[in-house]
Amino acid sequence: MGDISYSNGNGNGVNGNGNGYVVNGNGNGVNGNGNGVNGKGHPVLNGYRKSCWYEEEIEENLRWSFALNSILHTGATPFQDIALLDTKPFGKALVIDGKLQSAETDEFIYHECLCHPALLHHPNPTNIFIMGGGEGSTARELLRHKTVEKVVMCDIDEEVVEFCKSFLDVNREAFCDARLKLIINDARAELEHTENHYDVIIGDLADPIEGGPCYKLYTKSFYELIVKPRLTKDGIFVTQAGPAGIFSHTEVFSCIYNTLRQVFKYVVPYSAHIPSYADTWGWIMASDTPFGLGADELDMRTKLRINGENRYLDGKTFSSASTLSKAVRKSMENETHVYTEGTARFIYGHGHNSAQKHN
Repeated sequence: MGDISYSNGNGNGVNGNGNGYVVNGNGNGVNGNGNGVNGKGHPVLNGYRKSCWYEEEIEENLRWSFALNSILHTGATPFQDIALLDTKPFGKALVIDGKLQSAETDEFIYHECLCHPALLHHPNPTNIFIMGGGEGSTARELLRHKTVEKVVMCDIDEEVVEFCKSFLDVNREAFCDARLKLIINDARAELEHTENHYDVIIGDLADPIEGGPCYKLYTKSFYELIVKPRLTKDGIFVTQAGPAGIFSHTEVFSCIYNTLRQVFKYVVPYSAHIPSYADTWGWIMASDTPFGLGADELDMRTKLRINGENRYLDGKTFSSASTLSKAVRKSMENETHVYTEGTARFIYGHGHNSAQKHN
């Protein structure tokens, strides 16, 4: 779980509360040299350092921490706890249920990887459905595609959407685009009851964490009975799929991949390192139509179809991203777990308790 702590300058050692810790630095500090963490000095005024840190517990014995300029907003919706932080290394950062969702300096990596491979592999994507995506960055990337006529963004949490509209300047143009239709609803219910079909359906959902609102949207029954029937011929489904590092990929990435293999004929996992996540992240693309484009063809479609220039993704980058390491590839191939409501796996952490009532 994420935690915000203020560091002071008296004493030494670590003072912990379970979710985070405060480093006391005017003494031995950590590693025993001077003030603060790893002995690096900090300005001290009357014995107190002027510093504020965000910390996220990635797993039981591993935490990720970075310095803040300020805390812009904290609050809770009926579904999730939210915070917007101004961080020193990553700019503005959106945190939901103690998990960093998006950071200003590197969110383009996540959102280009989530959106562009699926749309570029589709012969003519015009109608797109986003599950989640409340911050607006996924819609922003989709609306860069010249073929796109309509993007439906369905997010359950209106307060998060309005919050992101107000604070995330980079996505204001996307929220104002006439092609974007915003629906506040549970994505499962919306897809279940609509008669519309979509060329691409995108899962820009919160991670499957225990007590969170989204884990049922990673199940075999959801993919098979609700997502797939809403795809057009040649339709493509793509979802974010959690950490995909050499050790972390077994949390949910490998079983989401195996679950999609039970539903679609062609399934492509791919990954990229995202600095603010302190890990490699994974996405999975699935269809009953083969993914046959090479790097040069992807580059050609990018040039013809997308307004502006990608900062991260091109044909060679996607070819590299979809070539997993030997260890991860072997593990993925041998995965047997199928994600169901009764056998759900979760990444480390816990969601806002009241979210359980809304699943």
